[in-house]
Amino acid sequence: MDYKSSGVDIEAGYKSVELMKGFVKETFREEVLGGIGGFSGAFSMSKLKEMDDPVLLSGTDGCGTKVKLAFLLDKHDTIGIDAVAMCVNDVACAGGEPLFFLDYIACGKNIPEKIATIVKGVAEGCKQSGCALIGGETAEHPGLMPEDEYDLAGFAVGVVDRKDLITGQNIKDGDVLIGIASSGVHSNGFSLVRKVFRMTEDNLNRYRDELGTTLGEALIAPTKIYVKALKSVKDAGVVLKGCSHITGGGFYENIPRMLPEGIVAEVKKDSYPVPAIFGLIQKEGNIAEEMMYNTFNMGLGMVVAVDPADVDKAIAAIKAAGEEAYIVGKCKNGTKGVELC
Repeated sequence: MDYKSSGVDIEAGYKSVELMKGFVKETFREEVLGGIGGFSGAFSMSKLKEMDDPVLLSGTDGCGTKVKLAFLLDKHDTIGIDAVAMCVNDVACAGGEPLFFLDYIACGKNIPEKIATIVKGVAEGCKQSGCALIGGETAEHPGLMPEDEYDLAGFAVGVVDRKDLITGQNIKDGDVLIGIASSGVHSNGFSLVRKVFRMTEDNLNRYRDELGTTLGEALIAPTKIYVKALKSVKDAGVVLKGCSHITGGGFYENIPRMLPEGIVAEVKKDSYPVPAIFGLIQKEGNIAEEMMYNTFNMGLGMVVAVDPADVDKAIAAIKAAGEEAYIVGKCKNGTKGVELC
């Protein structure tokens, strides 16, 4: 008896690393020290000396049950983007620049080509956010997970000068809310999505006129990464007073996280186009509107608060970074929370 006969193929692990090396190297920044395959990833912090008071930021997350969709579609090249996005968007919400990322893949059986494809997506997410993929782990779990399934999570570290931290504490009555468009469902609410739709190959691959694509393609669309858009706003000289990444819990849970006590966010539902996928989910699942806004991003992956004088400049900067932005509401005095109108 040996380790392979018990379900863990060490040679497959070696092959996975070899296949992914090229993708990983493409993400390296000048601060990355050493190569691939060490016991830890090394990243020089010398540039932090240029900051007055550097603050490290961190974020960790996964893709939730969206990975089940990847299994059903046998499409594994974008789920890694989702894992990176969920972490780096949180870091960017605090005003930070993501520096490096580490991934963790747990699988029932290590199929090197599949693992390399997943990591290719992780590397693409890192390139989109400007951070380096400096480490990771692929853990084979025979007997714990089915052979054709995996789970994916990650961890990001970023930095911001303390004076540039986005805390929301200075948001006041009259400040304007700007929403940045999402690509669709992103990586939250898939446990509900999988209850609404029949998760069969035929149904997922069926073209839907209202979506302009197949159901599967609409649902698997990777999470938007907003790092460059938020940096563009900062570079334009606009102070982001508050920033909220709209993830699990939708508008009702996430927008209040950026608000100080005594401020309520008023969001106008008709101020921006809601992607058709959400209307389809609501219709086929017979879901109440309040539950939709309490579960999904409803077309806005990020909401920021700015001074009224900075609105035009902020929207121009977001669009210059390739994203769509809309004035979606305002802040006003009241009990901390969100009002949809």
